[in-house]
Amino acid sequence: MTTTGPLTSRGERPFGVTEPTPAAFGVYVHVPFCSVRCGYCDFNTYTADELGEGATRASYADTAIGEIELAARTHGQEIETVFFGGGTPTQLPSADLVRLLDAVRDNFGLAADVEVTTEANPDSVTPESLATLREGGFNRISFGVQSAVPHVLATLDRTHNPDNVPQAVKWAREAGFDQLSVDLIYGTPGESMDDWRTSVEQAIALEPDHISAYALIVEQGTAFARKVNRHEVVMPDDDETADKYLLADELFSAAGLGWYELSNWARNEAAQCRHNVLYWHSDNWLGIGPGAHSHVDGERWWNVKHPAAYAQRLAAGEAPRHDGETIDADTARVERIMLETRLRSGLRLDALSSGANAAVPDLVSRGLADVSDEHLVLTLPGRLLADAVVRELVD
Repeated sequence: MTTTGPLTSRGERPFGVTEPTPAAFGVYVHVPFCSVRCGYCDFNTYTADELGEGATRASYADTAIGEIELAARTHGQEIETVFFGGGTPTQLPSADLVRLLDAVRDNFGLAADVEVTTEANPDSVTPESLATLREGGFNRISFGVQSAVPHVLATLDRTHNPDNVPQAVKWAREAGFDQLSVDLIYGTPGESMDDWRTSVEQAIALEPDHISAYALIVEQGTAFARKVNRHEVVMPDDDETADKYLLADELFSAAGLGWYELSNWARNEAAQCRHNVLYWHSDNWLGIGPGAHSHVDGERWWNVKHPAAYAQRLAAGEAPRHDGETIDADTARVERIMLETRLRSGLRLDALSSGANAAVPDLVSRGLADVSDEHLVLTLPGRLLADAVVRELVD
């Protein structure tokens, strides 16, 4: 079977996605530092020895606070979600992350039920750093576990010891984080089905509120892609990758984690990542940091990528914006179909053209989708073929 979709990268109603209100507004803070640059990663990240003056970890918080203050001059909405990603945000001192959050609070205001997430590597936290984050207002943490198998982690250039993950999770619980998420990657060359089962079972044993599981993608221009091109490593075929997705979904579901987006599972609606739901509904967010993207009311823009250029712009009192675009109606329609089809809440049929609507009965008859309350919702086979389904809906 040829596979696509998930294989390529507030209430208590179980697992459906609550559509954010039109006023939903979030902030993404990009922290571009990593201790080691993983070979598969094409994110805008850097190790310390790649950067020069003006782009150090010691100066980064002050630089990014400067952008927050500039952004607040033109955007005044109360913030419902804040997400610190990277890179490894916890490469910065916890006190600096709290200062950045304080700057968002002081310049925009935070909703009473604000969700504040930081990504973290298991080896980049301590009981003290986690306590500082929690006391400073962070209430959700996402650990980049990726695998529980040492040889798989080595292929991914991940440096943490998988035996230390339960300790990091225990510290986060003791610090009082409301929500804890675990990130996994499947489809690494050399990863057997037993390896993947081990990773899934150990992730479940951590009793997280949320799990993300993404298939490894070969991003051109990365060190990993060069290894693939030189045949030093061989990617698994689509059938094997599909089997790993099915295994994960089966085990997650049995453990009480229900899918709400193709690559994300949560214990209930309260455990869903509200910040990512905001993205999937094309709501509004501001991106802070080098290379960060923003989207506000149909306008999309992005910052200069290199941290040194970013710092230089802000030191001169200039916005770090590099370029942007206005999203026209047709682009917005296509993006809505691409994103909302991924959700368990599904895509409203009135988002489709008449021609695409005509394709819906065929998708249902082939077992790829169901229709419920005027929404098209992917079945499990449809989730495996999500990209193909989207192609049929975009005309």
